[in-house]
Amino acid sequence: KVLDASTLSFGTRVRWFAICFVAGIVCSILGTALLWLPKGIKLFAVFYTLGNIAALASTCFLMGPVKQLKAMFEPKRLIATVVMLVSILSLL
Repeated sequence: KVLDASTLSFGTRVRWFAICFVAGIVCSILGTALLWLPKGIKLFAVFYTLGNIAALASTCFLMGPVKQLKAMFEPKRLIATVVMLVSILSLL
């Protein structure tokens, strides 16, 4: 399956983890830097959200998407997950 991270080689999973993680950090830092511009709040929201999505995608490559979703929706993480997803979706 394409969505099953276990079908990818370990090297491929680590490579894509690193790419997504670095992209997430760059987007978050860029969003923070753009915060000081006029209309920077909107740019901050967009880039910071993209950074968070990239960071989530990076861990999907290590854990696999199904395992990640199961972990995110465990009872002890449910409120944090719902708040994060609502915040991300509120930009649409």
